[in-house]
Amino acid sequence: MNGTPRLLNRILIGILGLKLLAIGVLLALLATVPAVGTWWHGWSGAAWSAMQGAFDRTRFPGRSESWLWIVAAAVLVLLIVLMIAWVAQQGKGRVSVLVADDDDGDVPGDVRIGGMLAEQALRSALAERTDLMGSAVWTYEVKGTPGLRVRIEPRQGVAPHALADDVGRLVEALDAVTGKRTPVLLHIASGTRARFTRAERVR
Repeated sequence: MNGTPRLLNRILIGILGLKLLAIGVLLALLATVPAVGTWWHGWSGAAWSAMQGAFDRTRFPGRSESWLWIVAAAVLVLLIVLMIAWVAQQGKGRVSVLVADDDDGDVPGDVRIGGMLAEQALRSALAERTDLMGSAVWTYEVKGTPGLRVRIEPRQGVAPHALADDVGRLVEALDAVTGKRTPVLLHIASGTRARFTRAERVR
């Protein structure tokens, strides 16, 4: 429900995982297969010699430094900028206004209801429940429309459909207060803490 680039994240994680897998396989082969160790020594020696030759051929006139270091520094700077841009894309979509509407009454103006109001109201209502281990509420904007994302973590043995109905009633009460129908994404999570915690009976 937010602007996080999930496809890009999965691609990057997949590439990183393949690289780590390849490194792990190579290390295992180097430790167990003598022929792979012989090949590695020959290949790494040739690669090191080629790299040294490239730096020797690209030295500044009259100096021992190579301009390849400038290229390497520029690539690192570009990589840092791309990483900062990637981090900035995570979790985008959070907004502070849940309802924004023009007032058509006698006095002209705008009516705005902050998302924090809805978040605190739902958190307070969910915090009183003994069948939940935790809850969180955020306000997001999806395709220009503000909405709520509700995440709840029930205790073991609690019926998810009953929780969904209860949250639906809370959201309907919120809609009655704000005068607008609010889109809601409900996420019912089940983690390790819920499995190993004693379930409490709902009364």
